[in-house]
Amino acid sequence: MDKKTVVKKFAVYGRNIHPLAVETLLKNVNNKDIDKIIAHICKTTTSFVISKDDVERAIRSYKCDTKIEKKIKNQKVCNEINIRDVTGKSTCEGGIEDFIAYFNSRYEKLSILVRRRIGGIKISSLNKFGNGQVEVVGMVKNVRDFGNFAIFDIEDKTGSVSVFAGEKLRDIAIELLGDEVIGVIGVYKNGRIYANRIIFPDIPMRERAKKDFGIIFTSDTHFGSREFMEREWNVFAKWLSCEVGNDKMIDLASKVKYVVIAGDIVDGVGVYPGQEKELEITDIYEQYELAAEQLSKLPKDVKIILSVGNHDAIRQAEPQPALPKEIRDLFPKNVIHVGNPAYVNLDGLKVLIYHGRSLDDVITKIPRLSYDKPHEAMIELLKRRHLCPIYGGKTPIAPEREDWLVIDEIPDVFHCGHIHTYGVEFYRGVLVVNSGTWQAQTEFQRKMNLNPMPCNVALYYNGKVGKLKFCK
Repeated sequence: MDKKTVVKKFAVYGRNIHPLAVETLLKNVNNKDIDKIIAHICKTTTSFVISKDDVERAIRSYKCDTKIEKKIKNQKVCNEINIRDVTGKSTCEGGIEDFIAYFNSRYEKLSILVRRRIGGIKISSLNKFGNGQVEVVGMVKNVRDFGNFAIFDIEDKTGSVSVFAGEKLRDIAIELLGDEVIGVIGVYKNGRIYANRIIFPDIPMRERAKKDFGIIFTSDTHFGSREFMEREWNVFAKWLSCEVGNDKMIDLASKVKYVVIAGDIVDGVGVYPGQEKELEITDIYEQYELAAEQLSKLPKDVKIILSVGNHDAIRQAEPQPALPKEIRDLFPKNVIHVGNPAYVNLDGLKVLIYHGRSLDDVITKIPRLSYDKPHEAMIELLKRRHLCPIYGGKTPIAPEREDWLVIDEIPDVFHCGHIHTYGVEFYRGVLVVNSGTWQAQTEFQRKMNLNPMPCNVALYYNGKVGKLKFCK
């Protein structure tokens, strides 16, 4: 099969494909399988322009699903850890073209997800539907609360329109975060839509994933802080090594195959005013040396997936790449470094790791949410299918030409940290877990009235989750 034929086959699905992606497809797929692979790519990928990464990821997924025993680029297809993050792929320079491309990518990705739930006409065509029911999809802006009702604007590439949300819809409308993409069903008259329904991208119902191995979810170790709880960490390390605990606890430890850490590995330097007074180690490189030393206490046969957060030595704007090589090289061989956010496939279990900085914005914006129940704020991100819906808040966002913060794949597990409190819930079959911290309350947190829940970890096994506590 030639390149032109491949391009035409993708055009049937309304997609374009990058020349490097065409070469990858032809190089790795037999002609007899290519139609099935193309269908699989278009089913599992939301991008309008199919990239080389999209093709490679879809080929791995398809071959695992169909049990084709081959290799791609000399790597095992099945039973491997697959990673998708921005590491090595960042292209933004901060110019106006980058911002335009970023918001176009956000809109295109999210509007596709909304249109799976409703139809939708162009906003510029609304005048043709006077006093009739309409369905539109657009990006939210300018939410105004008038007590008994709310009014907000939505826009697409053709124009904008005001939406009136009364009665019960008012409560939904005032929680709109801005710069998110939604659908609206209602009646269009007098130049305004009177909404009957507000549609979020959301995730569909799914069955809980069940695997016969255990995964520990934890976060915010803050190595280098005076408040790092080393004694409790050592108990955790000994338990995971099956050295302490009763028979039941040791049996649980023996089942653990992965430890997933969602960022803020070290406490960092100069992250907040007066931080130097709360540091045990003031050199960032020495903090990572301590981190490597502490992680080396965990069993060597357990893989450690290590993400980054806003305290780590990496750019602050999200998405964040993995730690630089000179720091990665400090760590044991069983540590696998990923960026923030990162999709990680652990032997068929899809885990979305996000440090969770945007939870500050969401909790501030929606009064019914709180730091005591971080999982509820995480569920709002799943409903909106975006890890940082609010642009211009407390969370800096790098204007990449592709929006890496869209939740375009539905994970089996959505794991965050940052909040330093523990919360777990299943939402539509997805495990939502915020795994606390290993740092006791700092003076800065005390002033901010933040009360951490340290030394709690979540253990996920066979579709169930339990909390293990390593301090009194």
